[in-house]
Amino acid sequence: MVLGELEKQVLQYLWEYPDSDAKQVHVVLSNQRGGGTLNTIQSTLDRLYKKGLLSRKKKGLAYYYKAKLDREHLIAKLIDNVTSDFVRAGENSLIAAFSSISSDLDDSQLEELEQLIQKQRQARG
Repeated sequence: MVLGELEKQVLQYLWEYPDSDAKQVHVVLSNQRGGGTLNTIQSTLDRLYKKGLLSRKKKGLAYYYKAKLDREHLIAKLIDNVTSDFVRAGENSLIAAFSSISSDLDDSQLEELEQLIQKQRQARG
């Protein structure tokens, strides 16, 4: 799954302000982006809905949207989507990639990562 820049901005907005309609998203994002049309925002919301990333409810004439996945789960889904094309079963290249990325983390972030790994181990029993 590939997300465009506007799709990412819309998701960021909806994580902060769930249950928003296209007009609400348009007002904020058009100010941030220096323009854009309501139609573009409506199309983007519809695309994200069709990708299964948003839910929507009709209230009056408008649809109100919210993200189906929180930020962490979407990131995990995107990583899995990308890596599944390149990593074969039993291969350690994904672990090597995470290790390489972790070199940019500070000590508190590494500590948090260690705690998350420990939670995963405990969850497995």
